[in-house]
Amino acid sequence: MTKPIITVPLLVVIATLLLAGCASSEKRQMIVTAYSSDKISTNWKRGKILLWRKYVASGPNKGRRKKVGITSSGTKAKKGTIAADIRYYPYGTRMTIPGYGQGVVEDTGSAIKGPNRIDVYLGSRKKALRWGRQKVTVTIRR
Repeated sequence: MTKPIITVPLLVVIATLLLAGCASSEKRQMIVTAYSSDKISTNWKRGKILLWRKYVASGPNKGRRKKVGITSSGTKAKKGTIAADIRYYPYGTRMTIPGYGQGVVEDTGSAIKGPNRIDVYLGSRKKALRWGRQKVTVTIRR
């Protein structure tokens, strides 16, 4: 009986290398703005609707109900949540932002238009203001 030339561990390594090449990534310079789920940043305020107190819009969506801190994809906003134009970056797109870290597109926003703008979630208004708006090179993995 002869020994096989290629062993199972070697096949695993080869398959891993081949599959790793399937994922594509690109780098793009973007304007990255920070946001938080506080009532000033979101333009939502606590109001009384019938017997319950819910968050309602105080701006263009005045009077409409909203769950503050819930993204457009239905997840709870947390560190790593990115808001983007989903025509360019669908939900689930992973990005690495210098100074912020890794995140996943889970939200949209009315001011986020085009492929060169994203918002990153930070836990407080103070942290979001400290980040502000920055132009950085973002790595996008699809």
